[in-house]
Amino acid sequence: MRASLIQIAVNEDESVEDRRLRVAALVPEQAGSDLVVLPELWTTGAFAFEEFARRAEPLEGPTYEAMAKAASDAGVWLHAGSIPERDPEGPLYNTSLVFSPSGDLAAAYRKIHRFGFDKGEAVLMGAGRDLVAVRLPETTVGLATCYDLRFPELFRALVDAGAETLVIPAGWPERRRAHWTLLARARAVENQAFVLACGTAGTHAGVPQAGHSIVVDPWGEVLAEAGAGEEVLTVEFDPARVGVTREQFPALKDRVLGLEPPRR
Repeated sequence: MRASLIQIAVNEDESVEDRRLRVAALVPEQAGSDLVVLPELWTTGAFAFEEFARRAEPLEGPTYEAMAKAASDAGVWLHAGSIPERDPEGPLYNTSLVFSPSGDLAAAYRKIHRFGFDKGEAVLMGAGRDLVAVRLPETTVGLATCYDLRFPELFRALVDAGAETLVIPAGWPERRRAHWTLLARARAVENQAFVLACGTAGTHAGVPQAGHSIVVDPWGEVLAEAGAGEEVLTVEFDPARVGVTREQFPALKDRVLGLEPPRR
């Protein structure tokens, strides 16, 4: 399976409309890939909190339309990163969109864990409630977003839902880049799954971004890692290795906690 992670640079000197057009042109350039992944909140910037409400879109808004066409033009599965979604009957959400090679919406995931410690995203956006896993021809993909990476119980639940590949778009800050790499490898090892983590480059509202998108195999080995700037990270991997790894080292079968109610 061939995957391309497009590490978009999000900078204030480029309008949202121009960046949307630019990204829509970048996706078809990855036409030889099976799966293309974009970062979190690449239209606005993950730390541009004051822009969320102004730039929020309905689910089937301009980014949805542009990315559906890009997926269809490229003939790829497209994880289009996330957008600030405006629910007409509720709050804003940090919502990821996944499109099939025909351009149809295959899944939408509202970020469950909101970052900010009672500020920023944590108060400006609502929390998602639903786990989302998407069946591709080659593998089942579990969806998570950025800050979700710090919560291992979410990924255990995705594995229970059949996930073999974990895809995580992010707008991760440079000052905590070491955590980004560490947690991506940890989630791969403990769940015996591939991890495809796609971050942003550039600076969001004065916050330098980590970049360093990364692909990790089920043993925790880094298959590919980007640098700090905008680039496309392309890697080939064999999804069958998940089943082989889980059979050769069946640690998931020894789970105890979380599988049944505690004894009183």
